[in-house]
Amino acid sequence: MQAIIALLRGVNVGPHNRIKMDDLRAVCSSLKLGNVQTYVQSGNVVFTSNENDLPKMAKKLEDALEKKFGFRPAVMLRTTAEMQAVVKKNPFAKRDFDPAKLAVMFLNSDLSAETRKQLEAIKVGPEELKALPHELYVYFPDGMGRLKLSPAIDRIIKKTGTGRNWNSVLNLLEMAEEMEPK
Repeated sequence: MQAIIALLRGVNVGPHNRIKMDDLRAVCSSLKLGNVQTYVQSGNVVFTSNENDLPKMAKKLEDALEKKFGFRPAVMLRTTAEMQAVVKKNPFAKRDFDPAKLAVMFLNSDLSAETRKQLEAIKVGPEELKALPHELYVYFPDGMGRLKLSPAIDRIIKKTGTGRNWNSVLNLLEMAEEMEPK
């Protein structure tokens, strides 16, 4: 049994695609996922499962959410070990940074080396982007509300992803680590 973090795209942002967290936990439990816990109201779920095929599990969860709520949010899954690697590979970790101004975009499939190079070549004000195969790290010192990188990122990657701020990444990892078998 391993802990898995599910990150739902576009849930509870604005008036559309609303899901109550108790309903989200119920859908996950109906899929026989264990120890289901949610974190904040934006589609973060941590649970345990014996399933090792994460793409299959993501599709199953997307199908169940669509059936229950009438819309299909994309689901990005990460194991505890994968989320630990996200934290360990933080390209901004060796310098003083404001964790409230760092976001990680979790992607549903890998980026090519060429795409990563294109992304890192984007220069928009003081914002910085570091691209790894499965995640993008975006530092926005002027605040996320003024983020200018988003349109350029969307034009280049053409993949589904969802972003979480650094504090959420750390909290989700902590939840998953607490669920891991000792």
